[in-house]
Amino acid sequence: MNYRGLQANPSQPFPQRRQRLPRGLPPPGAAVGWEMPRFLPTSPSTPAVPSDPVKPLPRVKMAASVAAAVGGLRRAIRRSPPWRGPSRRPLSSAPPPAQASAVRDAFLSFFRDRHGHRLVPSASVRPRGDPSLLFVNAGMNQFKPIFLGTVDPRSEMAGFRRVANSQKCVRAGGSHNDLEDVGRDLSHHTFFEMLGNWAFGGEYFKEEACGMAWELLTQVYGIPEDRLWVSYFGGDPKAGLDPDLESRDIWLSLGVPASRVLSFGPQENFWEMGDTGPCGPCTEIHYDLAGGMGAPQLVELWNLVFMQHNREADGSLQPLPQRHVDTGMGLERLVAVLQGRRSTYDTDLFSPLLNAIHQGCGAPPYLGRVGAADEGRIDMAYRVVADHIRTLSVCIADGVSPGMSGAPLVLRRILRRAVRFSTEVLRAPPGFLGSLVPVVVETLGDTYPELQKNSAQIANLVSEDEAAFLASLQRGRRIIDRTLRRLGPSDVFPADVAWSLSMSGDLGLPLDLVELMLEEKGVQLDSAGLARLAEEEAQHRARQAEPAEEQGLRLNIHALGELQRRGLPPTDDSPKYNYCLRPSGGYEFGTCEAQVLQLYTEDGTAVASVGEGQRCGILLDRTNFYAEQGGQASDRGYLVRVGQQDVLFPVARAQVCGGFILHEAVAPECLKVGDAVQLHVDKSWRLGCMEKHTAIHLLNWALRQALGPGTEQRGSHLSPERLRFDVATQAPLTPEQLRAVESTVQEAVRQDEAVYMEEVALAHTAHVPGLRCLDEAREVGQSLAQEVEAATERLSRGSRDVVEAQQLSKDVGRLTDAVDTAVMPQWQRRELQATLKVLQRRANTAIRKLEVRQAAQKAQELLQRHPEGSLIVDTVSTESLSVLVKVVRQLCEQVPSTSVLLLSPQPLGHVLCACQVAQSATPAFTAEAWALAVCSHMGGKAWGSRVVAQGTGSTTDLEAALSTARAYALNQL
Repeated sequence: MNYRGLQANPSQPFPQRRQRLPRGLPPPGAAVGWEMPRFLPTSPSTPAVPSDPVKPLPRVKMAASVAAAVGGLRRAIRRSPPWRGPSRRPLSSAPPPAQASAVRDAFLSFFRDRHGHRLVPSASVRPRGDPSLLFVNAGMNQFKPIFLGTVDPRSEMAGFRRVANSQKCVRAGGSHNDLEDVGRDLSHHTFFEMLGNWAFGGEYFKEEACGMAWELLTQVYGIPEDRLWVSYFGGDPKAGLDPDLESRDIWLSLGVPASRVLSFGPQENFWEMGDTGPCGPCTEIHYDLAGGMGAPQLVELWNLVFMQHNREADGSLQPLPQRHVDTGMGLERLVAVLQGRRSTYDTDLFSPLLNAIHQGCGAPPYLGRVGAADEGRIDMAYRVVADHIRTLSVCIADGVSPGMSGAPLVLRRILRRAVRFSTEVLRAPPGFLGSLVPVVVETLGDTYPELQKNSAQIANLVSEDEAAFLASLQRGRRIIDRTLRRLGPSDVFPADVAWSLSMSGDLGLPLDLVELMLEEKGVQLDSAGLARLAEEEAQHRARQAEPAEEQGLRLNIHALGELQRRGLPPTDDSPKYNYCLRPSGGYEFGTCEAQVLQLYTEDGTAVASVGEGQRCGILLDRTNFYAEQGGQASDRGYLVRVGQQDVLFPVARAQVCGGFILHEAVAPECLKVGDAVQLHVDKSWRLGCMEKHTAIHLLNWALRQALGPGTEQRGSHLSPERLRFDVATQAPLTPEQLRAVESTVQEAVRQDEAVYMEEVALAHTAHVPGLRCLDEAREVGQSLAQEVEAATERLSRGSRDVVEAQQLSKDVGRLTDAVDTAVMPQWQRRELQATLKVLQRRANTAIRKLEVRQAAQKAQELLQRHPEGSLIVDTVSTESLSVLVKVVRQLCEQVPSTSVLLLSPQPLGHVLCACQVAQSATPAFTAEAWALAVCSHMGGKAWGSRVVAQGTGSTTDLEAALSTARAYALNQL
């Protein structure tokens, strides 16, 4: 979350303003009867008049400098920067203001006692029925069914008319992601609380909402009226939207001077839930940090949204049948204002944590410095640790634990970022992060009792993951240092090594952390190679979704016969059961010592050793890896040679062949028969398989309960990402039967029975029950169905250009992934999958047609610029390498004797390259060599054939790259 200060200085550059912040809500606190003291400077600021484009407002004489300041203020509100600079100085010397808990309670009591609002608890930060979100990031999230009209009329929510609360919100991952900004300034947070009030179905609207907000801020909190500014929606002629003069007039009637009532366009003051759905104008209340001392410095305090329109699938706006009010004000920002602080980290929401950090690690005290003034990034580390431990505590209390995908993966990155700053910058001792959990509980536990209930579990989980990460981090540093010693001064860091270090590889280090560690050593990472590995991983995961009997390295009948002739016993895989449940509720998986018995090349040939970069099969005498069998994906992980812990051999899969388990790996160094090794399984991957395995048993039982004992399981396949279950029935399951199975499974899960494991004879397996599963309800399916319907409408309207068509194709692909993996009714999944398959085919066809059309147009433009000659070297504006290649192809088809190389500049200095060499110029002149010469000049790479090639690079001097291309071609021709 970004708390932005707005300075009315037209000469100061500002970053682009983001979308408005979400609004939020906490559970009720005790009613209090107090009034906030007027502790801020109250000297009135010089009145100023905005140049209202809608309707002239009363004008007042003013100095030219003030008029210029207002002009700058308009621009500043659109491009507001974060608060910066040392932050320890309070804004006034007035008596100490109320604590944050009292500020929160006053908000809730005000709406409950004075205005009859129902106080509702904060929703969990784990979204319910909304696959588009990793975390709840707005107070309105839990009320989406009301806004969308999908609320169950029998539900408690259907009776909501006016409610208020404080919502726990997390902004990390997804489209709203402040993770990398946290710590760099004085305002960003990954976890924050949003105070909000709502009126549903026209219970009240603009006049009441504005009046309540003004009353609370000025009369309850005692904020001087002359420190408050407001903005409203000034209309959008292109969309046919009139200005929101009603809101403007309401503020004027409340006594806000016309000079402090500003109008803005849709980017600032029109709120939309998404591509379709409820939307409407919003009005914002801003606080002036300057207090009349020079140019205004505004920070957004409260946003009031008036949902009165609905964005239809065709892009048009229609009036909503029922209007709603949706407001939100960040608690941390409000407390900073009321406590006279320019930084949220200087409030009592954070000061206990900052003090505990200082006492626990012995670092210099926190001084609130940023940028170059923050020597050694000490203060940045304080802010990172304080913010992240709050996020970790709240998320774990709500059931989101660090893991390997989705929100758990984001949380894992947050934890590991906090560990690195605490240990490397603050020099904190091991177990330090876990010791901060009680401080978070002390600060927030009264408001969010789930923190108190789960405090011990939170601390244990944080400490365990911290210890595991510190071990991985230490090993990662050694691997990086060892690799760097082998590199030349101009070499890039190998992608395969970085991948093995990453969370998608073996050690579980975030890739951005790996890049940061390399950046600190002045080394560049092979980004292109890393992208290829990521693509291969994605393809591998797609293959894992279905069983592949012949996939990967296998031992054929001759290799098995040779092993048996040598008298080698089957692989002992009993160590795969060497794991235990810790008191904290997590699992601990042991390592396994083993000896290399045989090595195999990709074609199955037995060899005595394998070399660097070679894909191979490794046969060991023992293993703790679960081999792919019974429809369950194999374990992943890595092995190391005993005595050399810094060289990781990533193991992609393990397969059983005739009782022997073959480990498929890529050797980073030489490995020989007879080497002693130690095996490590990927814990998150194994745990995901364990959960799905238990779910298979539970689903089998539920189907037999619903359909009768004649129901037979015919097969299944599971991996951490998904589960498939094949069952033989007399007739296809009806929707009612599927709902009955779902209800049975849900009831079994609610009983929370223990799961037992025991090896028994095959004949006895029918008597072993499974009692655990993962579930969601129908809400996910309903939400996805609405998104698919909206995508269908967008496709029917057609796309204006390639970029829009590509975005639609990506959205369809995202929806397909969501439908494939979401927990939802199976009958609905089948319907949506069929629809999306058709949509994807249509979207891809539309892209091809638009690309061909665009390429033809650009080819004609180039032919007009180059009417003759055997060489065309030029630039083309296009966002797609595919279009660039098509332009080259069309040019060469129309003028076969011409060789063509085109460059297309992209944002941030990146450049796309495509070329084709005339047949008459080969073989001496090849496209691949041409592209390589040009892209190497730009520090990039190229690939292709003798006739056509493409590549990428980065340069700020495009003319030099073009000159290189011309010179190379003329030399060859």
